Amino acid sequence: MKENDVAVILRAVRFSADKHRLQRRKGKDASPYINHPLEVADLLANAGDVQDVAVLVAAILHDTVEDTGTAFEELESAFGHEVRVLVEELTDDKNLPKPQRKLLQIEHARHISSRAKQIKIADKISNVRDVAHNPPRDWPMQRRREYVDWAEKVVAGCRGSNRALEKLFDDTAREARALLAAT
Repeated sequence: MKENDVAVILRAVRFSADKHRLQRRKGKDASPYINHPLEVADLLANAGDVQDVAVLVAAILHDTVEDTGTAFEELESAFGHEVRVLVEELTDDKNLPKPQRKLLQIEHARHISSRAKQIKIADKISNVRDVAHNPPRDWPMQRRREYVDWAEKVVAGCRGSNRALEKLFDDTAREARALLAAT
């Protein structure tokens, strides 16, 4: 008997919540980290009309390897090869210096699958929202503006994968710029 889609998604939520249980977002309100992958999946399903269960599960799990020490093999064992591959496409190599990782995200965005591109766009929407409305306390205005610039370069490589998400990203970036210019 095949596990139904809702059960798989809920299992991914539980897995991600457990892996991120001790983490908080960098924003000034330090919200629980799990809110971020849930927002990414929500953006995909509701703004992007994505119904592909593997994409939604990968969105929920997209930071587990990078941020929690989860192994790709563990993801594959729990959620299958398809999800593992999507998460691999989205995972930065934390052994590299941050400036190099940021450049690689821009370069790699053009070469990842359309499914991974959609997750990447939703991830950047979530992050730009946070940078605009709930930034880390120690981020000066210039760093916040630079983040939006960088996110736009990453999303440029993801264009053509989901029109609705691309429009929402553009609207989010425009709103962030207006807010950051007024502050």
